[in-house]
Amino acid sequence: MTPAKVAQPVAPAQVSATPPKTVYAYTERSLTRDGQAWTPMMGEIHYSRLTPAQWPTSLATMKAGGVDIVSSYIIWLHHQETTAAPSFADHLDLRRFVAEVAEQGLLCWLRLGPWVHAEVRHGGFPDWLVESGAQLRSDDPAYLDAVGAFWRAIFSQVDGLFLDQGGPIIGLQIENEYGHCGGLTGPAGETHMRTLRSLAEEIGFRAPYWSATGWGGGITAGMLPVMGGYAEAPWDHRLGEIEPSSNFVFSPERDDHAIGSDFGHGDHLTFDPALYPYLTAELGGGLQPTSHRRPLADADDVAVMSLVKLGSGAALLGYYMYHGGINPLGRLSSFEETTTVGDYNQLPLRNYDFQAPLGAYGQINPSWQRLRWISAFLRHYGPDLASMTTIFPTGNPQEPSDAAALRHTIRHNGQSGFVFVNNYTRQPDRPDFLIDELTVAGRQLPAFSVAAGEYGVYPVNLAVTAGLVEFAQAMPVGQIGDTTLLIGRNLQASLGAKVALIDWATAEQAYLVDGHLRRSQYPIIGDCQLVTRPDARASANLRQLDHWHWQIDLGNLSDDADDYALQINWRGDYLSIKADGVLIDDAYWLGKPHLLGLNRWGRPSKLELAIKPLRPDTAVFLPEWPQFDGPELASIDQLTVLRIDRRPVPDDLAILL
Repeated sequence: MTPAKVAQPVAPAQVSATPPKTVYAYTERSLTRDGQAWTPMMGEIHYSRLTPAQWPTSLATMKAGGVDIVSSYIIWLHHQETTAAPSFADHLDLRRFVAEVAEQGLLCWLRLGPWVHAEVRHGGFPDWLVESGAQLRSDDPAYLDAVGAFWRAIFSQVDGLFLDQGGPIIGLQIENEYGHCGGLTGPAGETHMRTLRSLAEEIGFRAPYWSATGWGGGITAGMLPVMGGYAEAPWDHRLGEIEPSSNFVFSPERDDHAIGSDFGHGDHLTFDPALYPYLTAELGGGLQPTSHRRPLADADDVAVMSLVKLGSGAALLGYYMYHGGINPLGRLSSFEETTTVGDYNQLPLRNYDFQAPLGAYGQINPSWQRLRWISAFLRHYGPDLASMTTIFPTGNPQEPSDAAALRHTIRHNGQSGFVFVNNYTRQPDRPDFLIDELTVAGRQLPAFSVAAGEYGVYPVNLAVTAGLVEFAQAMPVGQIGDTTLLIGRNLQASLGAKVALIDWATAEQAYLVDGHLRRSQYPIIGDCQLVTRPDARASANLRQLDHWHWQIDLGNLSDDADDYALQINWRGDYLSIKADGVLIDDAYWLGKPHLLGLNRWGRPSKLELAIKPLRPDTAVFLPEWPQFDGPELASIDQLTVLRIDRRPVPDDLAILL
């Protein structure tokens, strides 16, 4: 292993830099923190798609879910729709957001752009820039002048919050998908990426980690390449089932050829992967539906990809998105990616929920529960994992559709290790497997079965208090006192070993509280229990105005509730929701209810809903088509008002361990 590499920050003369208390660096295998291997979890949240009132709770919930690093695009269009000075008011208050990240005890990785994609109009470029005549994403002086002016405004907001100033900013990303989704390629592309980094450094930006997206031929120009992977491809313009994702297959290949396939299929890497740790920044925390393609993403999809990437050698799990949001409204146009201006896809005008672990209004989804335990595994065993050799067994399936053998890989150090197994796929009909000839770290494992749909990380020769976990089909997630907790089944440990085993159904309602593992029906965020339940006293009276339009009158919302949400069971093609004549939310139909947070909109007393009908010949891919009683479908079937309260954690929660 090569010595840790520490980036040399460039500090402007006006900043009095103090040495950071923690040193962040990297080797070819992992990120490091104070010289020790570090395998963190990173989650994307866009401050400009939320409100400042949401930030503290959203960030606290991300932290409770296991996130160590908060990443966010800086979306140029949101800040500077016109040629007037960039705005940093209200939801654009970048300084306040980064300060809140620090307040929550989290780290920050800012994605500077200038082009970000992010399913935004023109990839985040303001219309005035697109129409300026400058050669965008090049070394054209007119373009660089505009970028420099914007970045100087951004720097003025975050100066004082860099790591060497005692702040949380440890990472900076330049551009996005450059050389793959637009931009220059080859030497000219390398030159431009270096120009952008030099410009940022000259302005005063600095961090131990500089990154660039590396998939699909993306140009990284010597910066840390970050990779991605999604369970499906809602940007794919085919309207039928597409081939199974390669992200469910253990492989030394880091690229995902399906990302950005609407722009083109990249078939190579522009960097030597042997020189850099395997970092991800865009593991799909969900999927954002488009007008033409609307695949569902569930907790298994997200968890399986996470474990497959770890089993393939990944040293950073970064999720896009981890927290959904709502697009702000522009003064001159809407801000969504739209085919009306030549973008490749049509997105909802406002809703950017992404089916993420935390939804557009911060609602907790099942993938949040699953990822917090994967994070616990990383925090306790990530340093050991980083030093382990990765072995891809002979005969391991490399084609996503191959069901002839079990997908698995091994990471070990000669004495102990982990077996990563995936018998899950989004396509049905996986067979069961019996494994009876597997040796890891010198131990012949007992025969074990892997059922269809099962996946996990299984320890071998794991040292625990007073003994050894010889083998288990269970993920170790750390210590409770002197006892090691594992989640799964089939635990085989030496006599006297301090271990405890729970199943995954129990783990989804299990939380560490005051040094004990306790059961809670509701999620626990810090010292609060998040209680969400239907409110029988609240009213949501529905009145149909015509075939496609409805009015909802909301009443009896209690002042002492922390928040309310309206769950709308509807059917159709496209739903739009207005309050006082202003579009506040919208959605494409996915076959599941839509959730509208009410605090975000001032708890309106009246809503106007419209549904564009779905027809049998609508050009769209749906996971499952509904039954049609007539030529078209547009209906609201049920409304449920949910009350949301943050309460102190009860003292009488049942103790599991």
